[in-house]
Amino acid sequence: MPKKTFAHILTIAAIAAFTLAAFGQNTPATLTIHPDQPVSAVSPTLYGLMTEEINYSYDGGLYAEMVRNRTFRGDWSGILYWYLVEGGNAKAKMEVDNSTGPSAALPKSLKIEIEQADTRNQAGVLNVGWWGMAVHANTDYKGSFYAKTASADVGPITVSLVNDNTGKAVATATVREIGTDWKQCTFALKTGAIEASAGNHLSITAGHAGTLWLQLVSLFPPTYRDRANGNRIDLMEKLAAMHPAFLRLPGGNYLEGDHINERFEWKKTIGPLVDRPTHRSPWNYQSSDGMGLLEFLEWCEDLHMQPVLAVYAGYSLAQEHVNPGADLEPYVQDALDELEYVTGGPETKWGAERVKDGHPAPFKLTYVEIGNEDMFDKSGSYEGRYAQFYKAIKAKYPELQLIATMPLKNMKPDAQDDHYYVRATQNFADASHYDKVDRNGPKIFVGEWATREGAPTPNMGAALGDAAWMTGLERNSDLIVMAAYAPLLVNVNPGGMQWETDLIGYNAMKSYGSPAYFAQVMFASYLGDHTVRSKLENGGAKLFYSATVNTAKKELYLKLVNASSDPQPLQIAMPGVHPAANAKLVRLSAHDTQETNSINDPNRLVPVETAVHDVSGNFSLTLPAYSIQVLQVDLK
Repeated sequence: MPKKTFAHILTIAAIAAFTLAAFGQNTPATLTIHPDQPVSAVSPTLYGLMTEEINYSYDGGLYAEMVRNRTFRGDWSGILYWYLVEGGNAKAKMEVDNSTGPSAALPKSLKIEIEQADTRNQAGVLNVGWWGMAVHANTDYKGSFYAKTASADVGPITVSLVNDNTGKAVATATVREIGTDWKQCTFALKTGAIEASAGNHLSITAGHAGTLWLQLVSLFPPTYRDRANGNRIDLMEKLAAMHPAFLRLPGGNYLEGDHINERFEWKKTIGPLVDRPTHRSPWNYQSSDGMGLLEFLEWCEDLHMQPVLAVYAGYSLAQEHVNPGADLEPYVQDALDELEYVTGGPETKWGAERVKDGHPAPFKLTYVEIGNEDMFDKSGSYEGRYAQFYKAIKAKYPELQLIATMPLKNMKPDAQDDHYYVRATQNFADASHYDKVDRNGPKIFVGEWATREGAPTPNMGAALGDAAWMTGLERNSDLIVMAAYAPLLVNVNPGGMQWETDLIGYNAMKSYGSPAYFAQVMFASYLGDHTVRSKLENGGAKLFYSATVNTAKKELYLKLVNASSDPQPLQIAMPGVHPAANAKLVRLSAHDTQETNSINDPNRLVPVETAVHDVSGNFSLTLPAYSIQVLQVDLK
């Protein structure tokens, strides 16, 4: 994570004097905190991740595959993102062949007919990648494709990464022994001392006349923890810095699909890639399904997160639904099969499939969500559908906590999923929303929420709205067991975004965190196991706080949010705190609500850490305008 850290050692009084001199001041507010008086427990799973196939979050994003349209879909214009290569006097043509493919899931292929070619003048195809292909110096790239020929006379196949601007190969490999039956061929490309660039494409050519068929062309850079079929390192590192406790998978609308036959069918996303047929995302592009169920679970494993598994519950976005009863039963059984795949031992049918797919150990599962946003189902069938899933799942897995996607009238779910997409002013007004919620109802999972200001990623105004909202989440974490910002990811290239205001932006070459991302990092990095008694007086409408204590570390974490355009003087009283306690101040601030980070200015707004000595039980602190800060106080 890009971060500026300053090792200056200051006292709280010096910080206060500086900020008061640099800015004007409002009426002082008073905050009294009793670190030795617990109020309520903080959920250990409060902060986590939620994403789905939107904004090219997986394909063209987190999922590190460099080849775009590796299964050769086409439209009226031709085969998308694939183009002919005809060097010199070489001649060739290409088309989709519907009559042959390497598997039942991929029954079609790309047919390349080379009429004329030689060693110097080769013919074949190229792929342009996801808005280019990021290539770095002295780096290994692993590739593969399925291929066959009409006869053995096509000769060796040349695979190259080629610079768009120079036309020169920056890495080349040769694939031999392609026969007349479908076979997977692998290759390795290694770059030398080149200049890093996204302006590259993949070329697959031959130097002899003949016919070649291709399918499932793939190329991967180094991945996080070197996983095969794995994820981008830079994005995974940014997610790891958020200290997420869970991942809600496989997503929201992505679970449902626009139509029932476009839902996330988990059984079609496991096993070898050649056995995954791909499917249409509700955000109007095809998902490769390289990020399948097991890849989601391994993502959880890599970042030490719990999976929160959403199962399809019989509703899709085009108002298609399955009636409770006999019609729904196959979908209920499919969910039970999925749970067995995740948690079952090798002696079970679907646990054995997971073992066969390369993961012998079962995954720990606590929460299962039944559907997604079923309040939009105009048929009113969700009560019955939820009850049918609930009964079947609890009968086999009584320990699982089942989440409803809307309030229920006829039964009490274990938890209820609430979603909020609002402007900053609404989050300021609603930060106390859960203060008033009945504790006798279901637990709350805020499964999707965001302050929607800024595009493609949130600006500082959005970060302030988010931070204000998160103080309420922490204060009410006896009720709120989990919460996740959404959407998480966006490809910032033209055409890459379907939904504005997304936490982390990227292109093929690099990525950046928004101010709201850093607010998430700050809040999750400094979270105690219980809240403590506190009281704010004369705080005004744009001053927010939360106070939690980590019992094991004996540390107090005080979050302070000043969403006002004016500095806010604050008198803090902490009875019982050692008069010379050490502290650390982490601050994110901006000159204006519209100030933000971008792909070309990624570090404009980043947290600044300052070590602080001699915090007393009563001290003053001035919060700069438009600022978010965490004060960590040593209680030892």
